[in-house]
Amino acid sequence: MNRDVHELSKKLMNKEYDTLSLQQQHVIRHISRREHISKDVRKEHEEQYTFGQRMADKVASFGGSWPFILLFFFIMALWIALNSYLLIQWKKQFDPYPYILLNLVLSMMAGIQAPIIMMSQNRQTQRDRLDAAHDYEVNLKAELEIMALHGKMDQLREHQWEDLVNMQKEQIRMLTLLVEALKVVKQEREKP
Repeated sequence: MNRDVHELSKKLMNKEYDTLSLQQQHVIRHISRREHISKDVRKEHEEQYTFGQRMADKVASFGGSWPFILLFFFIMALWIALNSYLLIQWKKQFDPYPYILLNLVLSMMAGIQAPIIMMSQNRQTQRDRLDAAHDYEVNLKAELEIMALHGKMDQLREHQWEDLVNMQKEQIRMLTLLVEALKVVKQEREKP
């Protein structure tokens, strides 16, 4: 197989195998073994996640959704309405205007939510890089396979041209013999 890999490298990439990048070597090995590169890179990557990473992704997913925004507005409206009701009903407030406790809760929530979302975005960036690397390998393999097919088609076409030329030579030879035979027949008919 080692010889096949080096020959494929020279034939398809016009380079020595050892001078290729790791991705290119990987693709050449797959081609030499006639293996498929297709795989679910995201699934393999996500299987390695820890519990905390999965939770961070769920929090980031929920934190950037309409249900979260609507729930957030509902809680704020409830907070303000409850505080206002207590003020009107009993002249007491648990969070006097300008709602310092509410601001503290919101600041803490934002302070916790921001790094969680950033962790999730970093993992998304990693997944995107893995997808891009995998796409590069698949595209390179497809390009190399197409080049190999073009080479085979060119080889077949050249072989067909040789066959056509040989057939034409044979036809010309047969036509020449036929013309000579007709000349002989014609000469014999013209003899008195």
